[in-house]
Amino acid sequence: MSGQEEKRPARQADHAEMLAGLAERAQSTFWGLLGCEVVQAEADKAVIRMVASEPHLNLLGIVHGGVLMSLLDNAMGLAVILATPGEKAVTANLNTQFLSSSRGGTLLCEAELVHRTDRTLTLQARVTEEGGKLLAWGSGAYRLI
Repeated sequence: MSGQEEKRPARQADHAEMLAGLAERAQSTFWGLLGCEVVQAEADKAVIRMVASEPHLNLLGIVHGGVLMSLLDNAMGLAVILATPGEKAVTANLNTQFLSSSRGGTLLCEAELVHRTDRTLTLQARVTEEGGKLLAWGSGAYRLI
């Protein structure tokens, strides 16, 4: 076995441990209140999910736009955290296009890094229902502080 092959499982274990620690800390935050969980997470891409139920709906009986925006921000923020280990970042800008409504159920949000400068990361993300129906698309700028 080569040195590279030996290091890969160790890095994967470190990555999994770091994600588990983040998930544990996030449970007491807005992330946990929404019910978000990590599906996939890499340095330039993150996929999260949540189950939208009655508390996540507006008076029209559809998932509140703020929930969709929060999913976008949480997924893009997770990708930023992984792309900038040891640094802190805040959302500087968040643009959202609401494309379709949902009555709830499992929602997925996939975010990916689009551009990076010394202090700013730009990402895009999309929220879909489990069946693939596109609900919202967004972009965000995250500033290292």
